[in-house]
Amino acid sequence: MKKCRITVMRVASYPDLSASYENPQEHPCNMQEGQVFIANGCVKPEGLCLSAWESMSAFVLALSHGATGIYDGWMKNPKSAMISCNDGFRPVSFYIEALEEEAE
Repeated sequence: MKKCRITVMRVASYPDLSASYENPQEHPCNMQEGQVFIANGCVKPEGLCLSAWESMSAFVLALSHGATGIYDGWMKNPKSAMISCNDGFRPVSFYIEALEEEAE
């Protein structure tokens, strides 16, 4: 099983939707563009949002076990995936790539 690098590529925000439908949140998302996490196999990296992990864990698991071409050739790197978390108010896009380094 391989390690996977998870990079925060984009953090979006829809304040109009939040204002209309969401109860006020003090610190709803602390992801920063460029932030990098390393998944040791299929173990959630420390500091990664649980909701984001739940959105991507199946992809990390597959890539860490050698899966390729997850999107039928859409990705330039066949050992990667682009995943967004399921927060409809503040979606975050993550680039996940399998590394050559073995998980511990």
